[in-house]
Amino acid sequence: MDGPIDVVLPCLDEAQALPGVLRALPDGFRAVVVDNGSRDGSAEVAAAHGARVLHESRPGYGAAVHAGLEGSTTEIVAFLDADGSLDPGALPAMASLLDGCDLVAGRRRPQGRGAWPWHARAGNAAISGMLRRRGVPVHDIAPMRVARRTALLDLGITDRAFGYPLELLVRAGAAGWRITEVDVAYRPRDGGRSKVSGSVRGTARAARDMARVLR
Repeated sequence: MDGPIDVVLPCLDEAQALPGVLRALPDGFRAVVVDNGSRDGSAEVAAAHGARVLHESRPGYGAAVHAGLEGSTTEIVAFLDADGSLDPGALPAMASLLDGCDLVAGRRRPQGRGAWPWHARAGNAAISGMLRRRGVPVHDIAPMRVARRTALLDLGITDRAFGYPLELLVRAGAAGWRITEVDVAYRPRDGGRSKVSGSVRGTARAARDMARVLR
């Protein structure tokens, strides 16, 4: 790995989880926390723990992620949820694989009871199956991923809601990207409830956003 890597962490009310996530970032990986309207002081917590904080007023996971991508300054950019469910320690090994591919995508492997509710896992399996039928060799929609910043911007991703990571994979596949999928531990989130997998309603909303991408 040559030079630092910005790690984009989209954030909505993750004050409880952020300190642990930020402390766990390996050397050379710089936190870029994109606050998406938190009311629990997440932005202040992130800044107090040394993160660069950006603010995105448009609601939506994709809006926050893309703001972080645009605001990052390193050649390689990583993406990680801010809820403590994914281990930042996996990032160096993922980044090292970019020498032989264009995108390294984390395939979640649940660790512990309640890490990945059945309805969220079923939805992910169905959508990733559709991706494989399109020739995109993945088994997860990859909330943890590493790629080159300029190439990601060139994909022209337009979704600003939960369909963002799916559109990324669809466009990467259409562009002929070499995608490497690696297993990453997926743990119960640290406090609060997931905006997607925390309820059937949240999962359904995410599925709706993703269905638009696949039309």
